[in-house]
Amino acid sequence: MAKILVVEDYLDYQELLHTFLENAHHEIATASDGTEALEIIRVHPFDLILLDLMLPGIDGFEVCAAIRKISDAPVIMLTALDSESCQMRGYELRIDDYITKPVSMALLLQKVEAVLRRTMSPALHGNVENAPEMLHYAEISLDLKAHTVRAADKPIDFTLREFEILLELMQAPGNVVTRKTLIEKLWGYDFSISDTRIVDTHMKNIRRKLGAADCIETVRGVGYKLKKSETNNEQTHA
Repeated sequence: MAKILVVEDYLDYQELLHTFLENAHHEIATASDGTEALEIIRVHPFDLILLDLMLPGIDGFEVCAAIRKISDAPVIMLTALDSESCQMRGYELRIDDYITKPVSMALLLQKVEAVLRRTMSPALHGNVENAPEMLHYAEISLDLKAHTVRAADKPIDFTLREFEILLELMQAPGNVVTRKTLIEKLWGYDFSISDTRIVDTHMKNIRRKLGAADCIETVRGVGYKLKKSETNNEQTHA
């Protein structure tokens, strides 16, 4: 059972979410605007926050930015706004998923459970004992213990999800990592064609942040891979 805060100003939909998630054996609190949500979060810890964007007073983006100053709780934005710019802004604020309305309650629950599984039991993929401390490819370096990224010997600010995606690519240098693989492994729910946008949006942010050090290649209709590099891929163990 997880403690979930639902931030939704449309009361009928708020009640629907409350009932459905409670029937799935979660403990639910609700807020009807951003100010109320922040007051609750300052007092009570939550395992997950479902956050609408179009809220009265301060919008969901402002609420999310304020949440990140006081809490590391995972945030899922649940909104009717489906533009790529809104999604990219959300991911820049370190949200864990972006779900557009309308969405079936069954699919919503699947995505909620996937985020909870990942965030309530955080761990690197694979055998942690035998995992390297550092991964290098071309001008990119990943510190697996500190979860930090350097490109061209400069620190780059990556979100956790961006780090996880880049890690998947660097663990399979030169090989294609499909969107399906990324969805099922990192988000933890069954792949559907509509979910490719979430991967592509993250990838745009990753490539923009890497700048001149970007060595990611798009494989049309399939996924992504690291371009062949003259620099050998190195793994430095402790």
